[in-house]
Amino acid sequence: MAGKKLTCLECGQVNRVPEEKLGANPKCGTCGAPLVTEKAIEVDLATMEKAARNDDLPLVVDFWAPWCGPCRMMAPEFSRAARTLKGRARLVKLNTEEHQAAGMKYGIRGIPTMVEFKGGREAKRQSGAMREPQIVGWVQG
Repeated sequence: MAGKKLTCLECGQVNRVPEEKLGANPKCGTCGAPLVTEKAIEVDLATMEKAARNDDLPLVVDFWAPWCGPCRMMAPEFSRAARTLKGRARLVKLNTEEHQAAGMKYGIRGIPTMVEFKGGREAKRQSGAMREPQIVGWVQG
């Protein structure tokens, strides 16, 4: 059975979605949560790592913290980029204040930092706040 593997960002279950259904708001077979959304989803470290390891769509992680001014400035831009990239990449946010081990494990030196995972590996990273068109261009580039 062909299709794209996507990890549910709510319950962690890995789902297989036919490629032609990616734009039709597929839901998790276990909990019913949407698998492809128009917004950036806040995730924990375990869920992010499972999705980075298993997903067939690129996973773009925004490492951020609530006290960071540039992070707060970029948040709505990152959400708009998630809407633009729906079905082509999934954008998630990981709070480095709540998940401090993530910063060390992934060598995050400054925030905001975006890391794109493809095929279980880090494909690229970018530090500093960006606007929606820059984020989309960076993901597609």
